[in-house]
Amino acid sequence: MSNTQGYFLEDLKEGMSASIEKTISAADVDTFAQLSGDNNPIHVDEEYAKTTAFGQRIVHGMFSAALISAVAGTKLPGPGGVYLSQELKFRRPIFIDDTVVVTLTISDINQRRGRVTMQTDVHVSGKLAVSGVAIYMVSKRPTA
Repeated sequence: MSNTQGYFLEDLKEGMSASIEKTISAADVDTFAQLSGDNNPIHVDEEYAKTTAFGQRIVHGMFSAALISAVAGTKLPGPGGVYLSQELKFRRPIFIDDTVVVTLTISDINQRRGRVTMQTDVHVSGKLAVSGVAIYMVSKRPTA
């Protein structure tokens, strides 16, 4: 794998996985809100968030999706892979200063179509916060 080309389809095997770990700061959430335009007060207003069922600000659900994209784009399948679809289930909130572990695991490879299906999981303190399934287009090795 290089900086410009991740794995080729032929190099991938079911069960392969890759992860990243990140502690999400208030600045991360504020920046994400600014970039996405999602300024829902549950994410950006501490006083408002205290009045909700969560009792504090929560991280945007799509922030976790961006971290899934980071694993896919940099590790597995890596540079050159193209995100085609993502299903997500938000199972528990992620709070500011939580450390998330984002893991992608290959569950299926379609050699004919050049598609790779992956389980996408986000854990906080060992508990599943976000789960999903993603499909990526991955290039076959060029023939000489």
